[in-house]
Amino acid sequence: MTLDLHTLRTWLARALRTGDDRGDVPGWVLVTLMTAGLVVGLWAVAGPRLEALFTQAMDAVVGQL
Repeated sequence: MTLDLHTLRTWLARALRTGDDRGDVPGWVLVTLMTAGLVVGLWAVAGPRLEALFTQAMDAVVGQL
């Protein structure tokens, strides 16, 4: 199942058009999912570099003892 931009816009527009008092749950769910996606994406790209940087810093500190 793929979720393209058009489907996402349609779903969001329908969620915002409702007149009941459900609150903005669909909006917050969307923001949460997008934030989690960004974190996972950035972690996948920067994870190995951050690990190498941390290891290098720890080796420098341990070497000073």
